[in-house]
Amino acid sequence: MKRSPTLGLASGTVRVVPYDPAWPSLFDAEVARLAPILVEHDVIVRIAHTGSTAVPGLPAKPIIDMLAGHDDVNGRERAIAALEAAGYTYRGEQGIPGRDFFRRGEPRQYHMHLTRVGSAFWNDHLTFRDHLRATPATAQAYASLKLGLAERYPTNRELYIEGKTEFVHDTLALASVKEIGGTR
Repeated sequence: MKRSPTLGLASGTVRVVPYDPAWPSLFDAEVARLAPILVEHDVIVRIAHTGSTAVPGLPAKPIIDMLAGHDDVNGRERAIAALEAAGYTYRGEQGIPGRDFFRRGEPRQYHMHLTRVGSAFWNDHLTFRDHLRATPATAQAYASLKLGLAERYPTNRELYIEGKTEFVHDTLALASVKEIGGTR
């Protein structure tokens, strides 16, 4: 498997790197690579680029996060088989009910999160990404938090993730209020 020079993070490590403008193209190339495999397995999913690599200018772990949405249980089963056929390692829900997690690459380069379109997981990931894209001050605060956590926990991904949780929840709450009340 060809490894991208801008991607890759060893298991158990945390490293946040400056934004790479190649990341959207790497996402597009991966979706194009997956398309014939999904068709072959009769899978219809929506795939979105999520996570920090999807936010222009935002530092990120060098892993492309992808959100795949299915519409029914049969779609989920076929999607799991198709993603495995495409070289993704299926990791189960990993503590998040309603989300199937996959990774690809050694060191890991791609994370795929499979869930039902319209689920809370689906909506939260897209809302968070879109809010960071639309609100530079929030994106900058998130970047500072991530860089500090990566420096503090370079070999503990769980503590790194835990350290971001309150910020993510607060941002989702703020984004929901803006969506309901509108912006001025």
